Amino acid sequence: MSESLKTISPIDGNLYIERPYTPSQTVTQMLVAAQTAQDAWKHASIEDRAAILTGCVQNFESKKENIVDELAWQMGRPVKFGAGEINGFVERASHMIAIAEEALKPIEIPQKEGFTRYITREPLGVVFTIAPWNFPFMTAVNSIIPALMAGNAVILKHATQTHLCGERMVDSFVEAGLPKDLFQIVVASHQLAAEIIQSDQVEYVCFTGSVPGGKAIETAALGKFIGVGLELGGKDPAYVRPDADIMSAAENLVDGAMFNSGQSCCGIERIYVHADVYDNFVAAFVDIVKSYTLGSPLEIETTLGPMVSATAADFVRRQVLDAVGTGARALIDPALFPADNPGTPYLAPQVVVDVNHSMRLMTEESFGPVVGIMKVSSDDEAIALMNDSEFGLTASVWTEDVDAAIRIGDQVETGTWFMNRCDYLDPALAWTGVKNSGRGCTLSSVGYESLTRPKSYHLKTAV
Repeated sequence: MSESLKTISPIDGNLYIERPYTPSQTVTQMLVAAQTAQDAWKHASIEDRAAILTGCVQNFESKKENIVDELAWQMGRPVKFGAGEINGFVERASHMIAIAEEALKPIEIPQKEGFTRYITREPLGVVFTIAPWNFPFMTAVNSIIPALMAGNAVILKHATQTHLCGERMVDSFVEAGLPKDLFQIVVASHQLAAEIIQSDQVEYVCFTGSVPGGKAIETAALGKFIGVGLELGGKDPAYVRPDADIMSAAENLVDGAMFNSGQSCCGIERIYVHADVYDNFVAAFVDIVKSYTLGSPLEIETTLGPMVSATAADFVRRQVLDAVGTGARALIDPALFPADNPGTPYLAPQVVVDVNHSMRLMTEESFGPVVGIMKVSSDDEAIALMNDSEFGLTASVWTEDVDAAIRIGDQVETGTWFMNRCDYLDPALAWTGVKNSGRGCTLSSVGYESLTRPKSYHLKTAV
């Protein structure tokens, strides 16, 4: 096994950064130091925590220009869109800081003569966050800021592909005055990460990643009696009803499917369109996809960068070939995208029709710039197809009828239900999934519940 973490840039296939794995003895020292720092931090007022963390976020944001370039080199995000990742980090962090005082205040109990009763929300201790590469700042912030605001310490393990993003967060926070050892980053293999989970210092694990990764986390935590939050995969559907604004639906769904080269757990991967508007929708959708520019993410005109690796791109290519081999049609000629190159991370976007659920493209997470579009005859058929999945992260409907949107949403198995929107996290709403999309919740006031434990006070005040 390698003794170091190596980030290979999808831009040119070269080594971008390398870091030695943290020795086990050092990890033990880090965990003890985190506990010591948390013992002091938990006594700080929420107001003081908010002031410090607001400064940390502002300091991080001030480094946006350098971070955008680093992001492109690590995972291929075009520099044209890199600032959005930082803006999203700030939006989520700022919201979770702003609502902390209300979310963490003691729970009031109806008065009972002779007794004082209330429930406080106590910090857990040390939280272990394992962050992914596809949205390396916005996913990490979902647990890091609320964990710290709740009075916990955080140990961060970032993905191999975007480890430098984790370093930038930790360095920015420490530089801005966050108490020493309260937020640390570890360079860990999968085995070392499991050992951290199995230590006696960690009280909660926040993981964002694949379903197999989630299973490995649960296995590592078995018998430790600690909390585990899992945000896993998605195969997110959209349904376009006959009363939808077709051009608006097409524009937004193309963005939902192609942004970040389709590498989003809540990206659009399958679309069901009512027969009455199917042809018009597909035509509009394909025209918009053809307007994208595939190329180096360092070029400002690029709107579609490389996928994270050649392996990931080839996986999507095989899905498309399998679908076409069983009767589907691919509507985009790769020749329109000269940068497309088999065996490399540079992959042309693709739109596939005449699809069905016997095809992997419609059931297996693609995590790439491809989408299948299927014709349906009714709301009921669309609902059945949307629910025909092992995943349930987000789903959307495109319609002018709010009542219909709510009625359909009530029947769709999903963590978030959108009307005329997709591929977005509102930090005021709970971010959660059903089925194999995970367990637990981040963001919103509900997100604080898993990062604290209740403590009841039952005080008899009269003899």
